[in-house]
Amino acid sequence: MRDPLRSRFARGRHAGVIAPLFSIPSRSSWGIGEIADLPLFARWLAAGGLDFVQLLPINEMQGGQSSPYSALSAMAIDPIFIAIEPMVDFRSAGGLEALGAEGQEQVAEVRSASQVQYATVRAVKDRALRVACDHFLANDFQRASERSRDFGAYIEREAWWLDSYALFRALHDEHGGRYWREWDGPLRDRRRDALDAARLRLGASLRYYQYLQWIADGQWYRARRECGTVGVFGDFPFMVNGHSADVWARPHEFYLDASVGVPPEGDEDEGQDWGLPPYRWDVIAPHGYGWLAERVRRCEELFDAFRVDHLVGFYRTYIRDNAGGGVFSPADEASQIKQGEELMTLFRSRGASIVAEDLGIVPDFVRESQTRLAVPGLKVLRWEREWEAEDRPFRDPRDYPPCSVAISGTHDTESMADWWDSADLDERQAVAAIPDIRDAGVQADEPFSDRVRDALLSALFHASSDFVLIALPDVFGWRDRINTPAVVSDANWTWRLPWEVERLMTEPLPEERSEFLSVLSERRLRR
Repeated sequence: MRDPLRSRFARGRHAGVIAPLFSIPSRSSWGIGEIADLPLFARWLAAGGLDFVQLLPINEMQGGQSSPYSALSAMAIDPIFIAIEPMVDFRSAGGLEALGAEGQEQVAEVRSASQVQYATVRAVKDRALRVACDHFLANDFQRASERSRDFGAYIEREAWWLDSYALFRALHDEHGGRYWREWDGPLRDRRRDALDAARLRLGASLRYYQYLQWIADGQWYRARRECGTVGVFGDFPFMVNGHSADVWARPHEFYLDASVGVPPEGDEDEGQDWGLPPYRWDVIAPHGYGWLAERVRRCEELFDAFRVDHLVGFYRTYIRDNAGGGVFSPADEASQIKQGEELMTLFRSRGASIVAEDLGIVPDFVRESQTRLAVPGLKVLRWEREWEAEDRPFRDPRDYPPCSVAISGTHDTESMADWWDSADLDERQAVAAIPDIRDAGVQADEPFSDRVRDALLSALFHASSDFVLIALPDVFGWRDRINTPAVVSDANWTWRLPWEVERLMTEPLPEERSEFLSVLSERRLRR
């Protein structure tokens, strides 16, 4: 799909923003950014000379979760992103009135909230989607209409992932959301007779989850077409949740009693334990990394390009056991290089461009492999310093390699504003010595301001990197944060724009920001 646009990102210079889909709701959205809001956001990006948006994962999260990196499926689009009001089935079933007074109050509540209220949004959307599905099944489906035939064709076309997903979701509901390893033995172990009986018993639930993905699919491809020349980049999470359709369907490909993590960096550092089941590379590599190849296929179908999360983990995964110890898999450097390069080739095998999240401790051999394979990595301005040189000066973004992504920060970092104001004077003096920032007249002892913001953005846009990527709050110089790692907080993953996305084209501040970005983009393309 959209091959000309996809191939464009394999060459040339590009600029975009990191904007979680949940952060960009429109007037018609129900308290969260929805699929149909993407084209509205793309108009503002295009007006600013930007040509792509980097989303966070859009995979279905488990109820009660808000992190897009904790998913029930690596394939399914989260129904929370479905735009309800454009749905013909919902309108035909009575629209908002079909939800009664309580449902209408919930919609009003989540729309007026300043942050995403996941529990209420998910509950009221599930209610609306069931109303819509019931109407579809009672009308189009029973009459074998053209839409019904399209639904059937979708189920057949996507059976390679949809069958396991829909059955898992139905069983997840039947078992009250309990981890699949706690299900009855025959279902836990996927005995054929138990699965056949479940399909008969849960037929209505299966159709509901198939219907949700059919609706999401139609809205997604319509939105991408309407984004025009603005590409949509996805995010390829390193791992999936243990309680997911994917792990349930292939448990032999994962270590179920261990977890992925990050090794200790010092005597007092315990490293990180992510609580996610590691891949059994010894099982999946000899078979061509089959499930990962399926994930690549799905990602390539949904996006114009995608970010590979935790690049180093695909070369060598740090596996923590229950006793707190850990080992790398594969164990030796030669095998790690071989595996990593096979996977990078796989990720590109269907024609999509990739960029890599290569932050943290990355061995030299992985960096060398990245360079050989021309896989762009992230150059976070605040961390790009000559660490071995005297005074540790910041690298001039104009000296970044073309095969890289100059970036203001990730979804996990503090804002540029908070970073600047929390940095000590020596660090700010080093930043202020970057030529583009020095020429803007920025003084190391001044607090964060519009001038500092624009000087930092200008320096990034002057980078020699093929890609420039700005976190949406940083475009405005705001202090909002998308996520604070290792902190459980209602503020994580809930940030929304202060205006409906349509107002980006009419509000004074986003209009001014668009004009500023347009000037930067034009200068960048002339270099």
